[in-house]
Amino acid sequence: MINPFDLVSMEEGCLSVPDQRELVVRPERVVMQYTDLHGKRKTLKAQGLLSRCLQHEIDHLNGTVFIKHISKLKRDLVMQKMRKAASLGKN
Repeated sequence: MINPFDLVSMEEGCLSVPDQRELVVRPERVVMQYTDLHGKRKTLKAQGLLSRCLQHEIDHLNGTVFIKHISKLKRDLVMQKMRKAASLGKN
């Protein structure tokens, strides 16, 4: 991703973190370079929801889930809720 400037806060969730939603700050627009199925280098400019989805999914490729982008306090609360749900057999 190249030069993300304008930051926007939006609620995110993920199947990797069931039943949890939190506000996450991410760049509004991104420019990404990738290689297509034919080995050709391409550039994609994305904004809004597409930009957010691309960033979220690239985070997964890098081993990161969305709760890494929230404060430690909020992350601890999310983890506490998940442990409680697991102990009750909800997940």
